[in-house]
Formats: sequence, structure tokens, C-alpha cells
Amino acid sequence: MEILLVIGGTLLLCWIADKLFIKFFRSKPQHLSGKAVRLNKFYAIGGLVMLMLGIAGFISGLKENWVLCAGGVLLAVVGIGLLVHYMTFGVFYDDDTFMLTTFGKKSKVYAYKDIRSQQLYSNYGQTLIELYLADGRTVQLQATMTEVYPFMDHAFEAWLLQTGRVKEQCDFYDPDNSCWFPVAEG
Repeated sequence: MEILLVIGGTLLLCWIADKLFIKFFRSKPQHLSGKAVRLNKFYAIGGLVMLMLGIAGFISGLKENWVLCAGGVLLAVVGIGLLVHYMTFGVFYDDDTFMLTTFGKKSKVYAYKDIRSQQLYSNYGQTLIELYLADGRTVQLQATMTEVYPFMDHAFEAWLLQTGRVKEQCDFYDPDNSCWFPVAEG
């Protein structure tokens, strides 16, 4: 019974934290547009499951032995890490700009013309698109992220408008092969 109370309490606390996080940290125009590239929800689900199992293991370890208690703490810490990573990473965009939000760095708004080039990586069937920005920062987008391809299509169209180019001038443009911007040199 106590494990069910811990699980229910954990879910309630996560729900409250999510609502407060959105209210205090997601109020900019790019957030409100409803368009975003986010990590796969399995990060959040896995983090929540690990957190709940970690708390349950910790509580059970208090009665049984310290190894179960320590394992529960470790599992809870990993779960919290996954949840924080899921909650803090995102590319939120509207018609004219996009905002990059990552853990430990201040969110920054970019115009689409700030995209200088891209590099494409493929490893074990996983595709990673890395965008190089004007200020030297990079954005890594996994193909498995939600809404990554609509963002890339929109970013290319807005980039054309903001840089004054036309699609016919862009011999590098090949969205079927995940190429929207000039290829990075080096």
C-alpha cells in the first residue's frame, strides 16, 4: 500500500512541477506558438519510471538492507536526470525566429538567417542533424525527436526569405536525404 502512495504522490508532484515549469519558464512568443522540436517522450516516461522505482527501492531498502537503499537512490538520480533533460531541451519556433533551450545555458532566440550550415551524421541507423549558428553555437537534432522534419522544412523556407535566396540557387537542398542548408566545411 505504501508503494502505491509513493507512486501516486510522485505522479502528483511531477504533474504540479510540470504545470509550474510551463507557467514560469515557457511564456515567450516562441513557446506560445505551439511549434516545437522536443525529445522523444520515452525520456520522460523512462525518467518517471526510474524515479518511482528508485523511491520504492529506497523505502524498501530502509527495512531490508543498505544495498537496496543505495540502488534506489542511484536509480532515482538517473530518473531525475532523464526528466530534467527532457524538460529543459527544446527548439521552439514561430514564423520569424526560433529559440534554443538547453540545460545550463540561457535560452537564446535566433533568426533563421543565423543558420550558417549543417552537418549530417548517421550511426547505427540513427540520423543526427547538426546546425551551425552565426554565434558559433550548434544545435543537434535527432531524427527521432518530435516535429524535427516540420521544423527543418519551415526553417529552410524562412531562411530563404531572410537571406534573400531562392530555392533554385540551393544545389545542396535535398530534404529526402536530410539536407536543408549548406554543408559545413571541415
